[in-house]
Amino acid sequence: MSALRKLAGQTAIYGLSSIVARFINFLLVPLYTSTFVFEPAEFGVVTALYAWTAFLNVVLTFGMETTFFRFANKDHVKQDPDGGRVLYATATYGLLLPALLFMALGGAFSGPIADGLGFGAYASSVLMLVFIIGIDAITTIPMARLRQQGRPWKFAAINLLSVAVNVGLSVFFLLYCMKRTNMGQGNALIDAVYDPALGVGYVFAINLAATAVKLLVLLPSFPSLRVREPQLLRALYAFGAPLMIAGLAGMVNETADRVILKYLLPADVADAEIGIYGACYKLAVLITLFIQAFRMGAEPFFFSHAKEKNSAATFARIMNVFVAVCMSAFLLVMLFLDLFKWFIPNPAYHEGLRVVPILMLANVFLGIYYNQSVWYKLTDRTKAGSSISIAGALITLVCLFALIPSMGYMGAAWATFICYASMAAISYVWGQKHYPIPYNVSRLLLYMAGAVFLWWGCEQVPLEGVAKYAMRTPLLLGYVAVAWRMERTALHP
Repeated sequence: MSALRKLAGQTAIYGLSSIVARFINFLLVPLYTSTFVFEPAEFGVVTALYAWTAFLNVVLTFGMETTFFRFANKDHVKQDPDGGRVLYATATYGLLLPALLFMALGGAFSGPIADGLGFGAYASSVLMLVFIIGIDAITTIPMARLRQQGRPWKFAAINLLSVAVNVGLSVFFLLYCMKRTNMGQGNALIDAVYDPALGVGYVFAINLAATAVKLLVLLPSFPSLRVREPQLLRALYAFGAPLMIAGLAGMVNETADRVILKYLLPADVADAEIGIYGACYKLAVLITLFIQAFRMGAEPFFFSHAKEKNSAATFARIMNVFVAVCMSAFLLVMLFLDLFKWFIPNPAYHEGLRVVPILMLANVFLGIYYNQSVWYKLTDRTKAGSSISIAGALITLVCLFALIPSMGYMGAAWATFICYASMAAISYVWGQKHYPIPYNVSRLLLYMAGAVFLWWGCEQVPLEGVAKYAMRTPLLLGYVAVAWRMERTALHP
């Protein structure tokens, strides 16, 4: 029980900054999708460019975060007084130099890159994205070291500072300057600092400023260049390469839909469709937030507790709680979707709400897969993770090309669901052969089926207004109470 409490505490603290950052981005959706800011086609440009960004982030970080955690827990590193310092320096500069090269080349060719992506009118946004991606890679290991050292509060403070810069600048430039300009209410301050021609580029400029602030805060903690060890760097790259491949395949699963929609839909509607899909995708944020927070605390936890007695049983109980929480979030959003939809204030986006339940369930399966990934990380079978992710990527691509032409963004949503469910199933079967964990599959399926059935049943009852919420609220609370009772009973029979 103490191990579970420790994981819960670490997840809460590490996840605080990550949750707040993602949740603030969620709260910025009403701003981005307001009628006076971005129409669906403009928001589609933002969505598509950030989808490309995700691929490049994986390449430049090269699986080094997980690699750093794994090497930091090896006996020869823990027993060597200088082992941790050398590892930190080697991993940090192993990402710094490629990132600097990427920023130099990307900056020099941002125009042709923008043309090649089909966004030639947004070359300045592509240029800013290049620097955002590079800086994110540079700060990866210093931020990971805070987690490895058990310093969650500093980790959270740095992330929250970056979020504060993002929010402050977004409110000023988008809510104040852009809104007043579009309404013909400009003033001397707005004329001095705001350029309407930049348009969606302000989203990227604001992100760049927030990322730069994080780098400035971390600079004093950067290691000395002298303590790098080339032989260790080769070992880090060798361990991280399969993780990078798995991560790259994972990005195909996560973001290829928003990239491919651009090219499989008619050119005159593609950007608008991507914008609608991207905005409604945000309503799955409660599950993705929890998954992100969980991963922040779980990865170092799994590594540090793997050798403890009954660790497999602990990991199985963690899975039970994880799925119960995810499905509670699913119910919360789906039972009250008619309220959540107004986070997207422009009704032009609301036609895409039908993708929300599909994407939320897809992300539950993704979370299950992340939970299961402990088996190949603890057994140093990272190539297995690569294989599963590649299989998922192939499934995603086949489904996207098969479904999008006839179903539009609904096809993209179903492709995501099919991919993540398949990956979870493959990982479970494979993992039980090499690192058996006694997952309670029947209970996990009960949590999932029960939540879906409750939502479906409520949709069949034609109630509106107060009566509707009076029925749905007790059902949601009842689901949470039953899940809590079942887990408490399992822990203290």
